[in-house]
Parts: sequence; structure tokens; C-alpha cells
Amino acid sequence: MAATARSLIIGPSTGPETPYPLQMEGKCIPTANLPVDDNLTPAGVYFGWASHPNHPETHYGFSIYPMVMSIGNNPYYNNTVRSAEAHLLHDFGADFYGVEMRLLITGFIREEKNYAHVEALIEDINVDCDVARKSLDREAWALRETGTGTLDGSWLLRETPEQNRLTNTSSPRMTETQTVTRIG
Repeated sequence: MAATARSLIIGPSTGPETPYPLQMEGKCIPTANLPVDDNLTPAGVYFGWASHPNHPETHYGFSIYPMVMSIGNNPYYNNTVRSAEAHLLHDFGADFYGVEMRLLITGFIREEKNYAHVEALIEDINVDCDVARKSLDREAWALRETGTGTLDGSWLLRETPEQNRLTNTSSPRMTETQTVTRIG
């Protein structure tokens, strides 16, 4: 079955519109699933930015990645529990289990669907990733903190209480002059 043609860019060139951006954070369970508030968003596929404090690929501060995420029950897999599954648009050498992650949701791509075949699901996921990359690759959608945009992503970079406790006792604090790594 051929996929329906979809726009590869979401949202106006001026940046996210209300109710976006939305903020989400929590410790990851396998495949970067986060706890989800049932009242936060309707089921569907979203896009935006993710940050990782203290990911093994960084030494100081945070890394920021473009991301797509599915919020819902993932009907193809017959899941009964609603979840938020983030897919960071970067190849990692480690998993995310137990890692604190923050997400800045900047827009909605499409509603959640069920699929007859896994191939159709994979095709839609690939298009969703392209939509996210192209939509975020505009000045008003790119983060100011990466030096490429105007969108405020400062929330993604604030220290967590645990980091604050650790940096006060064992290492120098991140300063405004330290850079943020944007990967993707």
C-alpha cells in the first residue's frame, strides 16, 4: 500500500504557535520512554528537541538533539498503557535506561495510527523523522542555545537538583561561556 503524501515541513516559518512549546522531563525506561501525563497531549506523533545532562557522550553540560516522539498506546503493538516514546535523531553507542531526559515539544506531526504491516509503520516513522529534521531546520524553530536559531531552549539546559548537588560538591559548575553541543 502506498503511503499518502504528507508535507515535509510542519508549522509556520515564524516558529511554534500556541500551545507549543510544551515541556516534559523524567528518567528514561528502555527505548527512551518517559512517564506521560494523560492530560498533557492527545495521542499522536510530535517533534521538538531533547537534552541529556551527563550522557556518556558528553563531558560537560548538555547535548541537545532533534527528536520525534509518539504519545499514545502504540496500537500496532497492542499496548494497553499510554506512553511517551522519544526517538532522538542521532546514533548513540549506549542506551538511555535511567538517564534524566528533557523534551521540548514544538509541534504536532500526525495522529496515532494502527498499521496492518510493520513495513508501513517503519515507512511512516522514517517520514516523521524527515518532517522533524526539516521543520526544526529553520531559524525560528532552531534553539538559540545552539547558535543557529531564535527559539528559547534554556529550560533544556538548566541543571537538575541532582546535578546541582553533585556540581556543588565535586566539580566546577557549568558557566554561560561553556558551549552546548547540538548533534543532529
